[in-house]
Amino acid sequence: MSDTRDAATMPRVSLLLLLHVAVVAALSAGAARAQPGPVPGPPKLKPDYYSQTCPRAERIIAEVVQAKQMQSPTTAAAVLRVFFHDCFVSGCDGSVLIASNQFAKSEHDAEINHSLPGDAFDAVTRAKLALEMECPGVVSCADILALASGALVTLTGGPRFPVPLGRKDSLSSSPTAPDVELPHTNFTVDRLIKMFGDKGFTVQELVALSGAHTLGFSHCKEFADRLFNFHDKAGKLEPFDPSMNPAFAKGLQVACKDYMNDSTIAAFNDIMTPGKFDNMYFLNLERGLGLLGTDEELWTDPRTRPFVQLYGANATAFFDDFARAMEKLGFLGVKTGADGEVRRRCDTYNHGPMPK
Repeated sequence: MSDTRDAATMPRVSLLLLLHVAVVAALSAGAARAQPGPVPGPPKLKPDYYSQTCPRAERIIAEVVQAKQMQSPTTAAAVLRVFFHDCFVSGCDGSVLIASNQFAKSEHDAEINHSLPGDAFDAVTRAKLALEMECPGVVSCADILALASGALVTLTGGPRFPVPLGRKDSLSSSPTAPDVELPHTNFTVDRLIKMFGDKGFTVQELVALSGAHTLGFSHCKEFADRLFNFHDKAGKLEPFDPSMNPAFAKGLQVACKDYMNDSTIAAFNDIMTPGKFDNMYFLNLERGLGLLGTDEELWTDPRTRPFVQLYGANATAFFDDFARAMEKLGFLGVKTGADGEVRRRCDTYNHGPMPK
């Protein structure tokens, strides 16, 4: 089986699905939004952390990831996903970037991380190389990943948000934690709300962060249970999940028919504007064009549906709330001072993993 983290392996995303999508009128509805306020964070993180030691750091990273995005348009979605996987497991500390070897396994070995896109790791590696030439041993890989995520959201049309800096890189990387601490595509809203709540996120922030699915793709195995051998709650066999737009579901069945023999086959998360950061993801949910089971759950559950409707009707509300949720995500479990290091290479520790 091929390793989908290899940047040279491009998934076969079926553009023909665009021909099958039925255009349905979008619903408009309101939801009560939490009043904005300052996002609290660790006191040692600050936007100008590198102003004296590496003043061009942010510009260098932005230029590198822009070039990478132009070369490979799925880079933005890839980096966003890796950033989320990093922060939700032991904090935003670059632990997801550590490569496993014959002596020690890492987060790469967790099943949920097997499909992490190689473009993300390549983008971080390129940025690190450029920074090491400019100011060696200064900018952490955790900060590179955070800055790259913010730059790529803006580059693809999304909001700009603050990225306070000063994170240190982790001294360990668990091969088992990701499968426990990250949401899976078959989670119910109850499990999603609890998992995000345990990390300090509200239901509204859960929905806002889910809007990142406006970019990128998912492999067929992640949603095949909605397309093939689907049974309703009463046990009745259905041609596909009846909550899906029929033309969309049938198109996916054609695109994914060989997914068990080819693990790289994938489809866009947002079939309408897959390369643009916008609010189309939420409009798609109202139209039965959600790809993953968790996407559909956000639409059907009364706790999350009002926010889906709000963001579908109001792109500004989505951008504002997504920006604040991303800033908050970037504060999760950060390491500072002696709790971490600044790696010379992002895929390996400077002096080996810290003993457990």
